[in-house]
Amino acid sequence: MNQSLADMRRDYTRDGLSEQQAPAEPLSLFQQWFADAVKTEQAPVEPNAMTFATVDSEGRPHCRILLLKGLDERGFTFFTNYLSAKGEQLASQPFGAMTFFWPSLERQVRIEGRVEKVTPAESDAYYQVRPLGSRLGAWASPQSQVIRDREQLAELLAKTEARFQDQEPSCPEHWGGYRLLPERIEFWQGRSSRLHDRLNYRLEDGAWVRERLAP
Repeated sequence: MNQSLADMRRDYTRDGLSEQQAPAEPLSLFQQWFADAVKTEQAPVEPNAMTFATVDSEGRPHCRILLLKGLDERGFTFFTNYLSAKGEQLASQPFGAMTFFWPSLERQVRIEGRVEKVTPAESDAYYQVRPLGSRLGAWASPQSQVIRDREQLAELLAKTEARFQDQEPSCPEHWGGYRLLPERIEFWQGRSSRLHDRLNYRLEDGAWVRERLAP
């Protein structure tokens, strides 16, 4: 097993990333790379899937896969249950890190910064465009809590369906969006012999500073 893992390697030769290709600020480059991922990544890969990391009150890290659901000049938005484990961690330590990996393009993007809740109006607007099953699930699932078995979850969903049988479900107060306000964004382009290109943007006194990092 260990030997087979040691032998697993891939040489990255698809592309490079030079300073001449990179703008002075990172969001437009992310939008360009994301558009490339949407065109290139093959199903069932979701190009907006990311690893999202948080830290709890004891300094222990936690990560999971989430889906990016919004991007503008303010930052990167995702939605979840505010009472979940990640919600509790963000209430205690309001910082997070995102990692996007697009293997077909041999690209990775790392984003770090402070995390804040979006407005209730923004949460409601996104909630209303979700499929009905997902809207009901936001009410039914006590996310991150221990439950007896799958049947208990089915029972909770049945009760929720009965509750909203004659009305559209509204956005729960315990569910909504977070926005990561980027302070650091690193673009990684795989290169041959592990000599990868890494361009890092960090926010300093309100302006983006771009620098190259050794691989």
